[in-house]
Amino acid sequence: MTTEYHNPVMLAECLDGLALKPGGTYVDVTFGGGGHSRAILAALEPGPRSEGKLLAFDQDPDARANAAAIDDKRLTYIASNFRNLKRYLRLYGVKQVDGILADLGISSHQIDTPERGFSTRFEADLDMRMNQQGDRTARQVLNTYSETDLHRIFGMYGELTNARTAAAAIATARANGELKTINDLKDALKRCAPRGKENKYFAQVFQALRIEVNEELTALEEFLTQVPDVLAPGGRLVVMSYHSLEDRLVKNFIGKGKFSGEVEKDFFGNEIKPLHAVTRKPIEATPDEIARNPRARSAKLRIAEKGE
Repeated sequence: MTTEYHNPVMLAECLDGLALKPGGTYVDVTFGGGGHSRAILAALEPGPRSEGKLLAFDQDPDARANAAAIDDKRLTYIASNFRNLKRYLRLYGVKQVDGILADLGISSHQIDTPERGFSTRFEADLDMRMNQQGDRTARQVLNTYSETDLHRIFGMYGELTNARTAAAAIATARANGELKTINDLKDALKRCAPRGKENKYFAQVFQALRIEVNEELTALEEFLTQVPDVLAPGGRLVVMSYHSLEDRLVKNFIGKGKFSGEVEKDFFGNEIKPLHAVTRKPIEATPDEIARNPRARSAKLRIAEKGE
């Protein structure tokens, strides 16, 4: 039985962006509940002798159960973070692929499972690991990181305007005893949260901790730098991000072939960048989709193609 996950965001736009070929080889690097993967499989050539194939990555154990529910020889499930893209494709004898899809959002299932510690709505241990075999938890970050490092995390990843004050509040609270649960964290920061905007504030704090615990931005950079080698000429990259930090990395890599600085040029002044943007601006969900699925509100979809 498939664990309940969110409805795939901008499903039609993702499939259009991949420009699927019936006999192509594709990668869904964020399998989750399998919504996007199922749609890709439906578009590929059917049957056990089909040349079309899909490789799907996910580090969350719940996703493995969802993949096991799909009885399809064209699907290869890989229980790993997408930062290991190139290594696993090589392991399965795949040199280049026709398209790669990444939906960077946390799933509704993960948020709605209290014991995972992703939601501000439930009392639970401070966990927040995408990969439950991982060593680093939110509890460890909050109780062992220096006040300076907490200030950096809250400011960079949570974009808190009072990141220094929040870090100091955590340091003071943990001096009286270890922070173990979500309510411990909220109690420590309740005086820092702007009145009437507490929910947004705690969401930013949770985002910062989740990014740090799972090394999300580092993993995204590592993944993106492998994409040009893995994509076949004319292959497509489709990435959906949900906050500005991710979107900035994706935009810069597509536009410049790097994450900061200017585009490098060769001796003749030609820009050196492996991908080019298919759409000038990110695609956003329609008002109808947002009404049906509020998660889609913050999604930004970018599409790139590797040169022939």
